[in-house]
Amino acid sequence: MTLPFEPDALIEALTIVEPGAAARRDAIRVVRAPGRVNLIGEHTDYNDGLVLPAAIDREIRLAYLPTDDRRVELTRLDDGQRHGFDLDEPYRPTGTWIDYASATAAALAEAGLPVGGLRGVVTSNLPENAGLSSSAAIELAVAWALLGDASDGVDRLTLARICQRAENAFVGVQCGLMDQFSVSCAMAGVALLLDCRSLEWRPVALPANLVLVVCHTGSQRRLEASDYNGRRAQCEAAFAGLALLDPSIRSLRDVGPELLARGAATLDPVVARRAAHVVAENDRVRTVVAAFEAGDLAAVGEAFRAGHASLRDLFEVSSPELDALVEIAGITPGVVAARMTGAGFGGCTVNLVWPDAVDAFRTTVLDRYPAMTGLQPMVIPVAAADGVDRIA
Repeated sequence: MTLPFEPDALIEALTIVEPGAAARRDAIRVVRAPGRVNLIGEHTDYNDGLVLPAAIDREIRLAYLPTDDRRVELTRLDDGQRHGFDLDEPYRPTGTWIDYASATAAALAEAGLPVGGLRGVVTSNLPENAGLSSSAAIELAVAWALLGDASDGVDRLTLARICQRAENAFVGVQCGLMDQFSVSCAMAGVALLLDCRSLEWRPVALPANLVLVVCHTGSQRRLEASDYNGRRAQCEAAFAGLALLDPSIRSLRDVGPELLARGAATLDPVVARRAAHVVAENDRVRTVVAAFEAGDLAAVGEAFRAGHASLRDLFEVSSPELDALVEIAGITPGVVAARMTGAGFGGCTVNLVWPDAVDAFRTTVLDRYPAMTGLQPMVIPVAAADGVDRIA
């Protein structure tokens, strides 16, 4: 089944779901919010570290009609699920996708921003639970819809932080800022280097002669059901232990190899491995940015390889399926760099591929991967895209 995706088709779909919308067709608005890939810098954001994400041209779209009541009703067009909540009622989790919308409403209200009722339909060409930030995309899309025209006056970084608050305080996933930042602040054609302590950021040009290719393992992952929050707790334990040796540090961001080596014997071995990943991963972000700017693709490839190995062996968030995709990429001519992307526990890899090798890479993945894993992958060339916005 082909879902409505273009604005006119989404508006028409809303008038079918909400018959009263037909008479107010001119008041209907459409918002798009992209997913993201992280090129390097995994599990560093909640440790005050560095990340290098880019939004992608796979996105969630929300067509909505503002209403005078204080009720939000959203219908998914893929399965017809309809959920709603009252803006003046306390946040009540349901265990469904609507929690991301109602949590966003609660965080906006907590921040003192005016929100209004609406009726809407949601569609997407962004795989869910794939490590491509579909949750942040729905949060930002809903935030723009709830704020209406007032969204233009809210600083994009501020709005990203409010949506992060929604996920931390209400949904219960202790994520860093990277996902919401990427969806809110991204710019087409570039990655964004974000310092998660100072919140300073700048664009980093991507090689124009390479293609970003996302490979989905076909295995779903859910942060709520994973050990994501456990990994964050382990990082906090590592910081607490190392701070006993050097009280000047404020987070794992401040830990260097010397302090890590000095403190390793005092830390639980698992906690020490988590810290070792974070310390080295921040350096890999700097290496990749410098390599992109110097055109040193060999250095990019090596940093991706080292980053994936660290996520597999030290942070232990890879999976046999992710490892298989990285292994296939490593033996495919024309693939410059490959690693898992996102929090892990399933999901996707990100690959940098020469344009004339994309088809061969797809063929190799589709041929080899099912025999290695029993799963069917998706190979998705993407482009770096702009952040959340209304569609005219």
